[in-house]
Amino acid sequence: MKRLVIFDLDGTLLDTIDDLGTATNYALAQSGYAQHSLDSYRDMVGNGITKLIERALPVDARTGDTIERVREKFKEYYGNHLTDFTKPYPAIPELLDELRARDIAIAVASNKYQEAVDKLIGHFFGNLQWAAVEGHRIGYPTKPDPSIVFRVLSEHPARKDEVLYVGDSGVDMETARRACVESVGVTWGFRPVSELRDCHADHIIYNPDDILPLVEADEI
Repeated sequence: MKRLVIFDLDGTLLDTIDDLGTATNYALAQSGYAQHSLDSYRDMVGNGITKLIERALPVDARTGDTIERVREKFKEYYGNHLTDFTKPYPAIPELLDELRARDIAIAVASNKYQEAVDKLIGHFFGNLQWAAVEGHRIGYPTKPDPSIVFRVLSEHPARKDEVLYVGDSGVDMETARRACVESVGVTWGFRPVSELRDCHADHIIYNPDDILPLVEADEI
């Protein structure tokens, strides 16, 4: 029986790709660099905003100063437009409501910077009680380092066999593995199913409701 379900944010709870891509394109254009198709950003996201900017820039422009300058332009735009196109994936609000109705705690562990995570959770899921809402903070490593899972557990203590970690990418599956918690790979996000399999997801699901039997199941 699981007592805590930790969710990735982008590609798991929320479809954020158009807003992320639009904000990155704005920052690139403002800095004199070529833009990308919105769909191409599926392969660039997942490791935090700094890594997103690095991947979006031309190889010869990937210096620390340039990445930081473009990143600031991204944040300047994204902070005012992060809900323009973003929306919860179908059946996600209902799933979260059901988990809370069953007295199962829910938390977020995201590589997106903390301010944006707080805004998005407040906007889309502010009616819910969250055990923890953790984004990337300066001075802390990004996933797949498991530190963010340990921060969640420090706010809401639970045995590791009582925790389910849900995400859409290999980064998430590796985070769960390093944290020694059970992983669930979702297929509606930004990454292909093959990546989830290659990264040894404990479970792969195709619909949000498929999480419910897993919270009742015995440890694998």
